[in-house]
Amino acid sequence: MSLPILFEDGEALVIDKPAGLPISPPRRGGPSLEDHLDALRLGFQRRPAAVHRLDTDTSGCLLLARNPKALARLSRAFEARQVDKTYLAILAGHPPGRSGTIALALAKISSADKGWRMIAARRGKPAVTHWELVETLGPHALIRLRPETGRTHQLRIHALKGLGAPLLGDPIYGAGPVAGARRTMLHAESLTVTRSGKPPIAARAPLPADFLALGAKDG
Repeated sequence: MSLPILFEDGEALVIDKPAGLPISPPRRGGPSLEDHLDALRLGFQRRPAAVHRLDTDTSGCLLLARNPKALARLSRAFEARQVDKTYLAILAGHPPGRSGTIALALAKISSADKGWRMIAARRGKPAVTHWELVETLGPHALIRLRPETGRTHQLRIHALKGLGAPLLGDPIYGAGPVAGARRTMLHAESLTVTRSGKPPIAARAPLPADFLALGAKDG
C-alpha cells in the first residue's frame, strides 16, 4: 500500500491516510502506519512521526514531522489551536438546519460490558464544533465539520448529541456498518498549520471511494 503525499517540505509531510489503517500497531497484530514510516523518509535519515491522531476508521489528512524539533514545534501548534482542520462526514439522518455550532463538554466513561466511550457531560472537558450542510444524500446528509477543540471522539458525539444523528457506520455511537458504509464515515478533508517565517502547511485530501459511492461529490 502506498500512501499519497499531499504536502512535503523540509520539516513536514501530510499524507492521505486510508480508512482502516491504525496509527499505532494493534495489540492483536496487523498493519499500521509504522509499517510505512521507512518508505516515508524519502531520503531523510530519520523516520517521520505522527503529530496528531486519526481514528483507525477515519481517512484523510495526517500530519507527520520529519525531525524532533519539527515534532515539538508542530505539537505546540496543535496545543495552541493554531491548526485549522475540516472534516467531511456522512450522517445517518439529516441535521436540524443548514449550519451551526455545537458546544458540548465531553467526558470518558467505561463499563465491563461496553468498554470505554465518550459522553456529553456538563463536568467534562469543553468541546466546540462548527458545522454546515454540504448536500443531502437521500436518507443521509454530507456535512462539513470544523472542530475548535480536539477531544477524543468529539465529532462522533457532537453529531449524535448536537445534530440528532450518528455518523453513518459508527459501531459505537450508531448502528454500525451498513451496506455502502463498512466503517465510520468520517474523512479529514483539509489541514492548515500557520508557521512563523514560513509558508503555512496546507493540504486537502480528495474524497475516498466509499464517500463517492454514496453520492457525495468531491469539491
